Amino acid sequence: MKNDKLKNQYRINEQIRVREVRIVGDDGSTVVNTRDALSMARDQGVDLVEISPNANPPVCRLIDYSKFLYQQKKRQKEMKAKQVKVEVKEIRFGPQTDEHDYQFKLKHAREFLEEGNKVRAYVFFRGRSILFKEQGEVLLLRFANDLEEVGKVEGMPSLEGKKMFLYLAPKKAGEKKKSQQARDREAAEAEAKEAKKAQQAESKETEMPANGGLFANAKISADALKKLQDNE
Repeated sequence: MKNDKLKNQYRINEQIRVREVRIVGDDGSTVVNTRDALSMARDQGVDLVEISPNANPPVCRLIDYSKFLYQQKKRQKEMKAKQVKVEVKEIRFGPQTDEHDYQFKLKHAREFLEEGNKVRAYVFFRGRSILFKEQGEVLLLRFANDLEEVGKVEGMPSLEGKKMFLYLAPKKAGEKKKSQQARDREAAEAEAKEAKKAQQAESKETEMPANGGLFANAKISADALKKLQDNE
């Protein structure tokens, strides 16, 4: 069905009934009588395919029609593959979610955002748990902070009925911001690296006198030997 739709999109050969057409190719373009264009197509064993009917005159190509349809189908697939379909993924919390459950849901939310999807996180207040709405807000704000490296907040937590919502959108490639945890970790790693370098430098300094003494003794011995040879 899709192939039929693509076939009907273009006129070919005798279906082209205008007086003249513009033929385009690797060498440029030229305007010719449609009859002459059809003769050129037959001589080359290809088809006259109208690719731009609204131009004046219409633009055509001399190409095998089956090959042309294949190229068009391939181009459509490539364009479709480049189109990112954004989905909204839901993450549900309770007002007193434990740490293990929180980390589990945080991991999934990070994966959703890295895949280019949006995240709608919410805290569901069942019965009298609505009394803990402040606790739910704190949880959602922590959630947003832990995901700031890959997601940006589209709105502060808002209560709608028995649910408090928070919306996160994925950050673009050059837009990533490191979380406080990541910054602290990198700072600690840099500090440890500097400490290690300082320790290695100190170790080398303690070794230098011994090595310096050996080189000095060797130089003295060489000078003494030279003097003996000169005296001889």
